[in-house]
Amino acid sequence: MGLDLSHWEQSARSSWRMAVLVGANTRTYKFALGAALLDAAAEGQPDILLRDLAVPYAMGLVRHLGQAPQVSQNGERGEKDFLSVAEREAAESLRLGSPTEELLAAAIQSMPEMVMRKFHNLRGEGAGVPHRFYEVTGRSHERVVLLSRELRDIAQSEQAATLRGELSARWSIVETSFAAGIGQSLIREGVAVDMTTLQITDRQRRRSVAGVTDAVIGFQHGPCLICAELITPEDTIAVDHVFPYSFMRLLRLDEQGTTPDLDAIWNLAPTHARCNGQKSNRPPTPGEMTRLAQRNEAIMQSPVPLRKTLELTLKDNKHSSSRPGEWPRFIQHVRDLL
Repeated sequence: MGLDLSHWEQSARSSWRMAVLVGANTRTYKFALGAALLDAAAEGQPDILLRDLAVPYAMGLVRHLGQAPQVSQNGERGEKDFLSVAEREAAESLRLGSPTEELLAAAIQSMPEMVMRKFHNLRGEGAGVPHRFYEVTGRSHERVVLLSRELRDIAQSEQAATLRGELSARWSIVETSFAAGIGQSLIREGVAVDMTTLQITDRQRRRSVAGVTDAVIGFQHGPCLICAELITPEDTIAVDHVFPYSFMRLLRLDEQGTTPDLDAIWNLAPTHARCNGQKSNRPPTPGEMTRLAQRNEAIMQSPVPLRKTLELTLKDNKHSSSRPGEWPRFIQHVRDLL
C-alpha cells in the first residue's frame, strides 16, 4: 500500500520534507546524506565530486555514532558493513577532524547504491517524491554528483535553516527509536512532551529527543498554524495549544467517560509568537482546526514514534487510529465537548 500524500504540497521544498520525514528508516544514512547535500548546495555550485560529498557524510555519521545507534537492532552486520567500518574508524576520524582513508573509501564505495539510490523513495511500491535533488554520474572514484536547481534553491532559501532543524530533529527521533531499551517502549507508548522545555521526550525515561517545533513544523509545511503565513528564521516562534490548555477544565466527558489530553503533540503547533499572543485563550477557528487535522494526518504517514503517539491519542479516546480522515472527526469531537 502506498502513502497518502494528499496533504503534501507539490513544491520542491515539500518533496525534500517528504524524503526526510516520510518513509521507513532502518538506518540513518539519509539524514547524513541530506545534511551533506544541503551544505554542498548552499555553495551554489551545480556539482560536487562524490569523494568531497563523502567527507561530511561520513563525519556526520561518526559524530552521531557516539550519541545513539544509527541502525535498527533487528539485523546483524558484517565487518565490511559501512557502519561497522565507521565504528572502527570513528575515534581516529574524530581526532583528525576528517575521515580516515578506510572510512572515506567505504563511504565512496557504498553511498551510490546504499543511500543515494534510495533517498528519493517513499514507503510503498513505486512511491517516490515528485522532485529529484541530484544525479550521480561517472564511475569509481571519479563519480560526480550533479546538484539539481531545486536543491540549490531550497538550500539557499530563507527556509534552509528550518529544513536543517527538521532534519536534525528527525535524525534524533529515529536514533532514539533505535536505542537499546528505548525502541520498544517508544513503539508501544509513543512519546510525551515536557511542557517546561518544549522538548519531546521518551515516556519511560523522560529522555529528551527533539524540540517540538523542529520535530513537527515540517508536517505543516512551515507556515504558522494560526495565520497560515510562512514562519521565517527572523520570526519569534511560539508553540500554541490549538485548543487552549485552560479548556481542560471545561471539557465535558464523552460517552466513554474520557477527555482528550490538550498537552499532547496532537494539539501543539508552531506559530508566530505575535499570532499566538493575539489568539490568547480563544478556541480554534474552523481554518485552524482544518490545518491541525491536515498536519496530524501528515504525521500519521511517518514512521514511529510520532505516528504511534498520535495513534495512541485516537485509541485512548475510542477513535479509530487507521481509518482515513479520522483527525478531522476527532478534532471536531473535541470542539463539541466544549
